[in-house]
Amino acid sequence: IGTILVPRNAGGGLQDPALKLILRACGFKHVIELAELDEIVDGPIRLQAIPFFGEHCDLAIMSKTAWLVRAGEHSMLFAADSRNLSRDLYQEVHALTGDIGTVFVGMECDGAPLSWIYGPLLTQRIERGIDQSRRANASDCDGALALAEAVRCREVYVYAMGQEPWLHFISSIRYDEDSNPITESDRLVRTLRERGVSAARLFGSAEKILA
Repeated sequence: IGTILVPRNAGGGLQDPALKLILRACGFKHVIELAELDEIVDGPIRLQAIPFFGEHCDLAIMSKTAWLVRAGEHSMLFAADSRNLSRDLYQEVHALTGDIGTVFVGMECDGAPLSWIYGPLLTQRIERGIDQSRRANASDCDGALALAEAVRCREVYVYAMGQEPWLHFISSIRYDEDSNPITESDRLVRTLRERGVSAARLFGSAEKILA
C-alpha cells in the first residue's frame, strides 16, 4: 500500500480520533488527510471528499467522508452510510461537482443507539429516550431519493448492507423480508426504476465495466 487517504478529523476528541495518527502508529508512512471538498488527482483519476453526516449519533464527528471518484468521463459517489439530513446539502454539492453518474448508498436506516458505540466514553448514564433518539442511522428511502435527485444521477446501487453470510460471524445484523432496511431499499429501487433510473440492491460482488 503506497498511500492511504482519510478524512480530516475535528481536533482529536475521543469520539472523533485522528485516523491519520492511528494509521501512522500502525506503520503506514504515507497517509493524506482530506477536508470536505478537498481533491486529489492521480493521472486520469480524481478523488474528492464529499460531506458525510451519517452514523454520527448527533456527535461532533468529522472523520467520515463520502468519496466522489472520477475516471475520465465517469463519476461515482460512494456514500455508504451517509444520511441525507437536508436536501439543500446535496444541491450545494451538485453546484460544485455537476451531475454525478452513479451513486452508491447504504440503507441501514435502523442504526444502533448512541450507547452501543459510544457508551464507554460517556461520563454519566443517559436516559433511554435520549439514547434511542440519537442513533447511528444512514439514509432511508426518502433521503436516498432526495440525494439521487439532487445530483441528477443515472444509476443508484444500494450496498454495504451486511447481508452476506460470512458477515454473520462478526455482525449482529439479521434481516428478513419485513426488516425496515430491506423494505426501504426495495421501495428505493422500485421508485427509481419507475423514474427511469437504473437501480439495484447489491449482494456479494458485482462488476461494472467503464467503457
